[in-house]
Amino acid sequence: MKILLVSTQDYIHHPVPSRHHYIFEELATRHEVHVPHFHVSDGPERETRLIVHEATKYPLKDPGIHYLVNAPHHYSVFKKIIREEEIDVVVAAHVLAGSAVIRAAHKYGVPVVFDLKDWFPDSAAGYYKNRLIKWALREGVWRITRYNLDQSERIVTVSPSLVERLKGFGYDSKLITNGVNTDYFKPMDSKEGKRMLGLDEGTFVVGFAGSIERWFELDEVVKIFPELLKYNKDAKLLIVGGSLFTDYDEQLKELAKQLGISDKVIFTGFVEYKELPKYIAAMDICLIPISLSSWTEISLSNKFFEYSACGKPILTKPSPNMMKMGGENLFTYQTMDEFVEIVKKVIDNPRTYQIDMDRHSWKSKAEEFERVLTDVIEHH
Repeated sequence: MKILLVSTQDYIHHPVPSRHHYIFEELATRHEVHVPHFHVSDGPERETRLIVHEATKYPLKDPGIHYLVNAPHHYSVFKKIIREEEIDVVVAAHVLAGSAVIRAAHKYGVPVVFDLKDWFPDSAAGYYKNRLIKWALREGVWRITRYNLDQSERIVTVSPSLVERLKGFGYDSKLITNGVNTDYFKPMDSKEGKRMLGLDEGTFVVGFAGSIERWFELDEVVKIFPELLKYNKDAKLLIVGGSLFTDYDEQLKELAKQLGISDKVIFTGFVEYKELPKYIAAMDICLIPISLSSWTEISLSNKFFEYSACGKPILTKPSPNMMKMGGENLFTYQTMDEFVEIVKKVIDNPRTYQIDMDRHSWKSKAEEFERVLTDVIEHH
């Protein structure tokens, strides 16, 4: 099978791997997978099994402007790849570049599977504070997304709630959730993780790992942390990751400084994916502090699977998808007062959980995706 993947990211340089990296690197062990290179991110170049095609004429770093200005060039590049590489099926996941590759695929009679990996109207608006800009982005991105869904032969999405939301708009979709690399993510000695960070073995660590953007209310976590320090003066807040297109991480550092707790909050910046389990090992409770209500309804992030595979207690805002899938390690809070009380209980009763995550491994997800691609080719 010859597959063209148009991901939501700069596949080569984006510092945080997505479901597409995990699934399609696995598929590339037995299929020929092509991917365009969008020059948006500045991270180090990652190794890949995929065949990479340069697709950027104007290397602008603002993602919205980048994809808008490069759209005509993207269309030309996609046509060339589909024609010359004799592509069998296209997987589109991007908004603007997705529209371009869908047009190119239909020009040559190639079927398209659209992977809706999050609710794009809200995720695009999540980078901005201005209400008018947020509204305009939601409306514009939804129109383009709807075009992409209408023109695709098959739709895949990441959570049961997104399946239901799409059904409300008249679309049938296949659920393939995110997953976890069970070779890396598994219960580890927390003392080792704490020693790596230069912490005492008995230090209680509240942790977060992921992109530091405004759809996580990490500012509220930093603000409430002094309350936890009253209960355990040696506790630490560990924030693993960085901001991609905003200065939210710098705002959090400044907030910690203003509150006089800079010595209690550890910012690591981005870390290598293979090293992430060591950082999670240092955490005694792991956070998914979703801030947008619309995201809370649809969210089922990689963090849920990674934290669970490491056997950690998870503290999150109520999320239907996580609550449906979660076990005894999942705790929810509505208010920051509840947040504090739950963390106190875990401080008093720390534990590690044994959770079987084999059915959520990325190898399993790749097999599910492979079946979808094979089916759409056979019935096209």
